[in-house]
Amino acid sequence: MELVKRPKAISLFAGAGGCSLGFKQAGYEIVYASDFDKSAMETYKLNFPETSAECRDINEIDFAQLLDELKLRQGEIDILIGGPPCQGFSTAGPRFWDDPRNHLLKQYVRALEIIKPKWFLMENVEGLLTSNEGEYVKESVKAFVNLGYSVRLEKVYSQEYGVPQRRKRVIIIGNRLGINFSFPKPTTYSHGKIFRKSAVTIEHALLGLPEPTNDNKEIRYDCDFSDSWAKILKSNNNIVTDHFSPTIESIQLERISMLKPGQTMKDLPEHLQHPSFKKRAARRVKDGTPTEKRGGAPSGLKRLKLDEPCLTITGAAIREFVHPLENRCLTIRECARIQTFPDDFIFSGSNGNKIQQIGNAIPPLLAKTFAVHINKLGFKGYLSESKGILLDFVLTKSDGLSPALQRTERLLSDLKPNIIHQLTIFENAD
Repeated sequence: MELVKRPKAISLFAGAGGCSLGFKQAGYEIVYASDFDKSAMETYKLNFPETSAECRDINEIDFAQLLDELKLRQGEIDILIGGPPCQGFSTAGPRFWDDPRNHLLKQYVRALEIIKPKWFLMENVEGLLTSNEGEYVKESVKAFVNLGYSVRLEKVYSQEYGVPQRRKRVIIIGNRLGINFSFPKPTTYSHGKIFRKSAVTIEHALLGLPEPTNDNKEIRYDCDFSDSWAKILKSNNNIVTDHFSPTIESIQLERISMLKPGQTMKDLPEHLQHPSFKKRAARRVKDGTPTEKRGGAPSGLKRLKLDEPCLTITGAAIREFVHPLENRCLTIRECARIQTFPDDFIFSGSNGNKIQQIGNAIPPLLAKTFAVHINKLGFKGYLSESKGILLDFVLTKSDGLSPALQRTERLLSDLKPNIIHQLTIFENAD
């Protein structure tokens, strides 16, 4: 029998491997991965032993040499996945690419220029859209177009793709094959805090997990997952790790015990409100402030609702997200499940390292959805050496745009041609 060729992918800024896992589950071969975070790459190597992975500064990577080591030529990599963190304070105008604070994006563009992958998928926080008054995303898209890519940008809502979590992210996808494409269609539409009955919720994500321990010991569990959504998360050896809940101090336990589903620190009596909450509650964030400078929503503790998708998992989730039914915060493993990591995915490093890796990751299930979609669109076509095109962009689902997003819309509109022509149309790949 003739072997089916698996699409080849390179993952930059790979983190713990959320995006890589989704693409691997979709049948891709991850031939190389790198990240500057040592503990994240230790996690990556544990879960992707077949991939050549290294902890390395992207500034030091010789991509031409890398292709030689992989025995590949320019244009033979099917997709480059992962995206550079948005710095949020870049210089605008003609000095944008000279500013050393933009070096991660500059190196990402260099990788695209040398590797020439047929496709790329770049994921980032929604603050990318307004960072530096929209200049960061404009310069990113302009660089991709100048390299010959047909580009589409959208703000994606993870809960609409089967992820049990309200997580908004910006995804930019491009190809050098002249393919005019759309993003995969959501499986469940949502609007604000209104969710359809078909939405995947926290209850789905946590189903079947045993009671957590007080310390970080392996737990063997035995549960029938045959009819549950969570069967895709269950480990093959019936063992779960990182599922523990430390003893809670008296005043913290009192706070947690008083919270009802959906309530936050502001719903507690004033004497139970943490001093840092009062300080954060009084501050105001200017419209357009990048995500990394916002400092988080002033809610402190919050009890989750069992019948809704979870709030966005961040590095603070195991301190601030209270279990929907039990008087404790979420465990590391519960956060991993909400991010759609299976139970046999092992995390390395301190507890702080682990939750940060989980919070920074692309949900594997979301990545798999896009990986399958791109695979259906295909990897055949003319490898463009000419200027590409901005196909379209979607900055929000809301009816109106904030002043910051209005500026970004104007900047991106300047890059978009009035007429799209001589492109192959693949609108129904999903």
